[in-house]
Amino acid sequence: MVIAVNEIAPSDAMFPADEYRDRIGKTRMKMAESNADVLLIDCVEHMVYLFGYAPPAAIYQAVLLPLDGEPVGVVRALDASMFREQSWVRDVVLFADHEDPVAVLSAEVKRRGWSKAQFAIELDSHFLPVRRFMQLQAALPDVSFIDFSQVLWEMRLIKSEREISMMREVSRIADAGMMAAVEAAGEGVSERDCAAALYASVIREGADSMRSALISAGARSDSLHGRLGAHLLRRGDVLHVESIPLYRGYGARLMRSSVIGGPPPDLARAAEIMLAAQEAQFAAMRPGRRASDVDAIVRDSIVEAGLRKTYENFTGYTLGFIGLPKTSDFTRAFLPGSDWLLEEGMVFHMYTYAAGIAFSDTVLITRSGSERLTKTERKLFVR
Repeated sequence: MVIAVNEIAPSDAMFPADEYRDRIGKTRMKMAESNADVLLIDCVEHMVYLFGYAPPAAIYQAVLLPLDGEPVGVVRALDASMFREQSWVRDVVLFADHEDPVAVLSAEVKRRGWSKAQFAIELDSHFLPVRRFMQLQAALPDVSFIDFSQVLWEMRLIKSEREISMMREVSRIADAGMMAAVEAAGEGVSERDCAAALYASVIREGADSMRSALISAGARSDSLHGRLGAHLLRRGDVLHVESIPLYRGYGARLMRSSVIGGPPPDLARAAEIMLAAQEAQFAAMRPGRRASDVDAIVRDSIVEAGLRKTYENFTGYTLGFIGLPKTSDFTRAFLPGSDWLLEEGMVFHMYTYAAGIAFSDTVLITRSGSERLTKTERKLFVR
């Protein structure tokens, strides 16, 4: 079933029409460079970026963008009203739950005369697994498929002014959640109570109803991605909190550690070294700097101070819009071999951990340096 939604303006658009036009124009330039006639978009991040629509991940949905002409949405009928609220796309094919979305999409490709076209697809999309791709190939035997992987991920690295405004807002929410968790902590308090305080705060402040925190305490405080437990805080415990709310899909991240009753001297010293190393790293972050040089500032300082024998993880990675099933974006990451340059408009989660404590912030690359978007005081908190 094909419907026109020309008369319906999206009431919940994330960005104005001119921003979408600019993104579509840049995307079509990349399509032309690849000799693609049509681009198949099914990755959530890029559905949002180009068309404004954030589909649920339950059932396959996609948008077809031709090199010339209007895009075509292939949308679950149950989500039609949400599509109209969010997307500027005017041409929509709806399918019922008993229909196979790939079969519907393939039939629409043939109906529009694209059955022998050059099709760009993102082979790195979580929504195009091998079986689904093989199904597309079987249904469209005369289509030539072109790998469009990483193109839009790279395009999204440089944030627009409107996107930066979103990042500022979600950073504000992350700060509020962090302080709510820290202020809830104390002897006899469950780590779950700290998580509840954070979640309540970020939801009140405007966060999406998604995962908003990673919290662990006591002997598990260095389990940065550990499952939330029911540990009751005791004197000497470390409470690890990572505030990770989303605001309309855009995420900020922020880590702080709190010590119940106060830190021993060695932990206080570790915190001072880690915070100083990060401050030096932030100061070095500016357009044109090589990522490996920025990375080495924290990595080398922590190892040389004896806080860790080895340092295998990133010291930072890309932030922006993130959609399920992904939880992090490593299009750019800070490692010893990272031979890429920082550019104005990039946003990163910069972090370090050692000795059972962790610190991190959301950092924007500006024209002349960097700006810390998360504003929570940089210290080892005592509760």
